[in-house]
Amino acid sequence: MTTTIQPAFEGVERLPLPPRDAWTLAQAEAAKELVAGPRGGVIGPFKPMMYSPDLMARVQKTGEYLRYNTGLDKRLTELAILIVARHWGQPVEWNIHYPIALQAGVTQADADAIAADAMPQALDAEQRMVYEFCRQVLTNKAVDDNCYAAVLAAFGAKGIVDLTSLCGYYSLLAMVMNVARTPD
Repeated sequence: MTTTIQPAFEGVERLPLPPRDAWTLAQAEAAKELVAGPRGGVIGPFKPMMYSPDLMARVQKTGEYLRYNTGLDKRLTELAILIVARHWGQPVEWNIHYPIALQAGVTQADADAIAADAMPQALDAEQRMVYEFCRQVLTNKAVDDNCYAAVLAAFGAKGIVDLTSLCGYYSLLAMVMNVARTPD
């Protein structure tokens, strides 16, 4: 059974995917590019982003890099995504990434603790660094020197930038979907 999180919003969807027969050329091109990539469809945050197809095209390329090409271990990127989804109360991102995180090596107990906004207990050393880094970025809008030094030593400057950007990218998606009340 998949653990869920409480959404930060309620109410009727505000920006549903526009009907395909009403798409502009820019929307059709942005959708075509998205479908051809690893996501395979106009899903989740890209539904409301279809109202700004130029932005969607740029954002999805950033997301493609952050999700698939950072060089960070997949279990670490998926852990970070769960932390961001929980922070923003974003059920679409949570529901998409919860099973992926489990498959990548995040334990169900740790994912469920994050869902409950509790400290996960079974994280390994790298996961604890990512957890603490993401929590500090999201809660404090910065990280303390000790956390920064630990993540820098483990993942280098590129890792710092990529992990920070993961938090920002998935925060962007969460905000768009929360405002649009995207249900799936």
